[in-house]
Amino acid sequence: MKKRHLLILSFFLFSILLRAQQITPIEKAEVLTKVIEENRSIKISQQEYKESQADYKQTNAVFLPNITASHTAMATTNPLMAFGAKLNQEILTASDFNPEQLNDPSQIENYATKFEILQPIINIDGIYQRKAAKTKMHAMALQTERKIDFLTFEVEKAYMHLQLAYKAVDVLEKALEAALANKKLADNSFKQGYLQRADVLSVAVRVTEVQNQLQSAKSNVKNASNYISFLIHDNSNVVFMPTDSLTVNITPLIDRKVTENRADIKVMQLATDAYQNMYKADKMTFLPRLNAFGSFELYDDQIFHADASGYMFGAQLSWDVFQGSKRFGKTQKSKAEFEKSKYQYEQYVSQSNLEFNKAQRMLLDAESKLKLTALALEQSKESLRIRTNRFSEGLEKTSDLLLAETLYAKKQLEYYQTIFEYNYAQAYLQFLTKD
Repeated sequence: MKKRHLLILSFFLFSILLRAQQITPIEKAEVLTKVIEENRSIKISQQEYKESQADYKQTNAVFLPNITASHTAMATTNPLMAFGAKLNQEILTASDFNPEQLNDPSQIENYATKFEILQPIINIDGIYQRKAAKTKMHAMALQTERKIDFLTFEVEKAYMHLQLAYKAVDVLEKALEAALANKKLADNSFKQGYLQRADVLSVAVRVTEVQNQLQSAKSNVKNASNYISFLIHDNSNVVFMPTDSLTVNITPLIDRKVTENRADIKVMQLATDAYQNMYKADKMTFLPRLNAFGSFELYDDQIFHADASGYMFGAQLSWDVFQGSKRFGKTQKSKAEFEKSKYQYEQYVSQSNLEFNKAQRMLLDAESKLKLTALALEQSKESLRIRTNRFSEGLEKTSDLLLAETLYAKKQLEYYQTIFEYNYAQAYLQFLTKD
């Protein structure tokens, strides 16, 4: 008896704490808007797209020049460098050809400002690398799009979980009211000598069971609320309440199928294209490169002066004839990665079709189960009504009434669970077939 009182006390304390928490009504559309604005997975995906965009911009170096500027200050008595410095400064005189001056020059200062340009002309491997980077950038954009599709589906599921949790609380609160009413009736019947002590204890056990189930259902409300808070990046410990109830949602899904236009499938195809371009780029490294170069130089014996100048320009055809076996191995690896990506694409499409077929059967099963659970709910409701009336007249066993109560609550929970499964199957099919 003492344990039962402690359990009832703890249950009411839990109820008071739950009511003390802030309860916030929320709509599904509101959750979806906040998820798109605040969800960290989307923001991470957006930053990954920016990374790939920056990688693509780096490949502009295949076409654009590389320009550098430098200013060098030096002092030297090195014969060769001293002579060269004077020559660059255009101050060389006949006396500088004196062997003693040439062999043992005085210290000379040289200040050189130099502008250099390197212009790629033909770098075929770089062109394919640029194509691969662009393909990756497009793939990351589609990946962000699919992430939003997935989180939209997650919002549907999380909101339905919240609706289901509140339905369970509602069912069990009514079951608790009925159990307490029956307990009161049983206590009165016991006092009048119509019931045995064992029957009263059975009713009390039923009350305790419902209280435990109700406590778990309220915990599920908090769990569902916490998950929604996680999705919308809300750190406040609030309990959400859906503005609409859990009902059967019928969405037309005629001629739905998995297509190659689905964002994540496109991502896999683009990944294959990127690997193909990288393979081509590695093969093109066996070809020569042609680059143009030029420089403009300013010289003086005083800092930031330019009494003498000169320029140089030209073109260079370079060819790495052999680098050990490094390039052969790299090309072999990129070819293997390209072939692997093709198999991964085929496997992903096949797996997506497998999931689609499974989801279709899940929807059909849920539709059939929905009809059966609705019928079973009506039957259990009527059975409970009859047994409750007979029990109040002393014509029904306590055990039979408790069984009818338990069965009715169970069938209600099963019915709402089936509605959840049916709506979930529809939402999942929409997710799988979204173009």
